[in-house]
Amino acid sequence: MTNPLILHMNNDNSIISVLIARFGDAPTLVEQVTMDGTPTLWIEKARAVEILQYLKTGMEKPCNMLYDLTAIDERKRNKRNGQPGSDFTIVYHLTSIERNSDIRLKIALTGEYPSVATVTDIWACANWYEREVFDMFGIVFTGHPNLRRILLPLSWKGHPLRKEHYSRATEAEPFVLEEQMREINDADLEFRPEDWGLRRQSENSDFMFLNLGPQHPGTHGL
Repeated sequence: MTNPLILHMNNDNSIISVLIARFGDAPTLVEQVTMDGTPTLWIEKARAVEILQYLKTGMEKPCNMLYDLTAIDERKRNKRNGQPGSDFTIVYHLTSIERNSDIRLKIALTGEYPSVATVTDIWACANWYEREVFDMFGIVFTGHPNLRRILLPLSWKGHPLRKEHYSRATEAEPFVLEEQMREINDADLEFRPEDWGLRRQSENSDFMFLNLGPQHPGTHGL
């Protein structure tokens, strides 16, 4: 049976070949054969930012689009199929417009609440991707400019895509909205301009902030 993790040594101009020529062989770069055919490469956490920066700015016909960034909770996985041992896996999906090709990069993380360096300085769109992964998995992106929940209320307990989090409401205690909890939730929903580097007023004017979106470009009850 063929090991799904192999070293890619072909001398062509694919993104994987370019990376191996630039950064060397295993354990830094290890290719994984996937069912969807997307070129997939495991990279070391310590060199991740260096490799991703090279893909964006150092490579000819670079990967200028961060198409997706997500994570996987691997702690219940029984069959690794040759994949590196990890408690969590960070997955980057990059697109090169000029090459008309994609590449998927994976980083193996260990520990109950692991961390990895942010790539917001490389792709600005990583800001919300990383916040979503933090929200859903509890993975910390060091250096992120505003790492906090993005989908769930700030008062939410736990991270829903972790294996230990309940998957159905019937598995949780009955929900009771106490007055204290209501006050906490209301405080969490309050917009604080200072959190976003905005001022409440200028020398001659007070500023009004309107909520727009994310789904509906309008305000209600204002």
